[in-house]
Amino acid sequence: MTDNAASAVPNSLQAAWGVRERPGFGPRPGLSLDRIVAAALELAESDGLAAVSMVKVAKALDVSTMALYRYVAAKDELLELMVDAGFGEPPPGPEGADWREGLAAWVWDCLTAWRRHPWMLHVPVSGPPLTPHQIAWLERGLTCLADTGLSERERLSVVMMASGLVRGWANVTVGADEGRDPAYYATTLSRLIDPLRFPAVTAAMAAGAIDDDTDDPDEEFRFQLERLLDGVQALITRD
Repeated sequence: MTDNAASAVPNSLQAAWGVRERPGFGPRPGLSLDRIVAAALELAESDGLAAVSMVKVAKALDVSTMALYRYVAAKDELLELMVDAGFGEPPPGPEGADWREGLAAWVWDCLTAWRRHPWMLHVPVSGPPLTPHQIAWLERGLTCLADTGLSERERLSVVMMASGLVRGWANVTVGADEGRDPAYYATTLSRLIDPLRFPAVTAAMAAGAIDDDTDDPDEEFRFQLERLLDGVQALITRD
């Protein structure tokens, strides 16, 4: 990395990639970016993302808040590194899988990661991935499509679509294990909407399409994923 390029990259991001060993200057002995991220993760896991602040992380580490700023210039940088640590290294894909099986496995592994750390869903998306683990996940997704004949741009677009699909489903279902009645949404909606104003929604409810009474809470997601994969198949086999 050139000096000009390095100066445009946050010190914390350079440190995460191992490009810069000690972001800032004069760090406190024993303090490190890894320790800062780990302390923030512990707060998020125990009390939710709202509990994470530079002040609370500093207190957990028994250092001054200013000491953290020698490693992380802003809370947004810390959140980005927390998400990266939350995802971790992607598991290996199924050996010998074709593109469809491989990409589907990648999607389900992504969903598992989101559900393992629900607080990550509350971190705003500020741009494309830049951190090491997230790039490793992107690499695995793109590799699934390596032999499809799709262009590099098409492969990237497919992975981004799949990523958006899985994050959206994780957002919808993140509280599914908290004991809410599966029929709550449809029951509540039926008491609120006017059938004459919303005939299509009313018809969907009448057909039971909106009721969440299936034994498989991810049945709808499986349908959505298969349709996305069907679209990719059509793209691969286009004339």
